[in-house]
Amino acid sequence: MTTDKKRNTSALEFQALTAERWGDLAQLFGPRGACGGCWCMWWRLTNKEFEARKGKGNRSAMRRLVAAGREPGILAYQHKIPVGWCSVAPREEFTRLQRSRILKPVDDQPVWSVVCLYVHKQYRHAGISTRLLTAAIDFVKARGGRIVEGYAVEPKKDKMPDTFAYHGLAAAYRNAGFEEVARRSETRPIMRYFIDTR
Repeated sequence: MTTDKKRNTSALEFQALTAERWGDLAQLFGPRGACGGCWCMWWRLTNKEFEARKGKGNRSAMRRLVAAGREPGILAYQHKIPVGWCSVAPREEFTRLQRSRILKPVDDQPVWSVVCLYVHKQYRHAGISTRLLTAAIDFVKARGGRIVEGYAVEPKKDKMPDTFAYHGLAAAYRNAGFEEVARRSETRPIMRYFIDTR
């Protein structure tokens, strides 16, 4: 596949993760579960639970969520190949957010939280994260949500390792129409998109 074809994001399609699409997530995440055996379970577990399940345990836990009919996020496809992932769900599903000092609730409004963006390394730096965030807005709107919230990272330096950008860069959120609503740490703005329900 040519570089131009990889970077042409006009062909992207987005689908909720369902049991029928489990194999696509497994293909995208690979044997390492995206990063270090996470399988996008880090936000849903305590440290002790996460370490005990790292790898196969986390994979099984995520698969059980999907098999139970939950839709824990969105897959991006480029020419039918899974190339990206966005974890988005009501905030209360993410245990770690409830205990975070930096990411504690901004107010008492119900929000849907974006906690992870993952793009396959061959498709990075082509705007897919922004497109995933836009798809997340549509996903939440279709399920009756009114606010999409993300916990971006805005590094002090112009460049940071991709591994540490799984929260999503603030620039990607801004490009998708999100606005900053709080910042309790220099590099961690909280971003929101307010869905027009008219």
